[in-house]
Amino acid sequence: MTRPLRCAFLGRVPYEDAARLQERLVDRVRRGEDDDTLLLLTHPPVITLGRGAHAENVLIDDEERRRRGIALHEAGRGGDVTYHGPGQLVGYPIVALGANRRDAHRYLRDLEAGLVATAAAYGVASSRLPGLTGVWVGDAKLAAIGVRIGTGWVTSHGFALNVGSDVSGFDAIVACGLRGKSVTSLAKESGSDLSPGDVARVAASCVAAALDRSAAWEDGVLADLSLRALFSPSLPGGGA
Repeated sequence: MTRPLRCAFLGRVPYEDAARLQERLVDRVRRGEDDDTLLLLTHPPVITLGRGAHAENVLIDDEERRRRGIALHEAGRGGDVTYHGPGQLVGYPIVALGANRRDAHRYLRDLEAGLVATAAAYGVASSRLPGLTGVWVGDAKLAAIGVRIGTGWVTSHGFALNVGSDVSGFDAIVACGLRGKSVTSLAKESGSDLSPGDVARVAASCVAAALDRSAAWEDGVLADLSLRALFSPSLPGGGA
């Protein structure tokens, strides 16, 4: 029987709040106190620095970054520099990998397969590029992936799928440290007016299937209260 993967679209969440939520969920999943979960959301404009980040891949200084309203955070994931913004669907799978799936490279390939399937659902042909992590349309990056696999083989961080047509925020960085590569999106490639919320359910189903799971969707207020309450004691049921 296929195990369920709880999925919820939380809308726009500041990066630091999403990081706190991931930490709480990782701890709860590791202890067997909560279900494996795929958080889907968008971030306000933010540049994140992975464990392998190089400062020269941020192309704007702090003054320009603040003028443009772009935050900056270090991230506990692998990889270099990336950008998140309102037109991007970010996915954070908090999953305890089973004994037969405890292979970091396989996990990355599974996430890539789920995102390739998501793009295909909108008529966009995408693929992997040999030696590079992520999903591409030609030489243009459609989705970035940067993960962390912690104690007990519980995953966090995840993927960022460019959905909306505006990818101008990427001019602030060398995306993933790869010079000479461009960035694209589902909207640009499909010619359709798409938003992260439009794509969230399809992405959840495709990523869950790639992990041999079935997407169990939580809607609206239920998702808001059951997930955000983990880090907001003021919400009903909140607190440690």
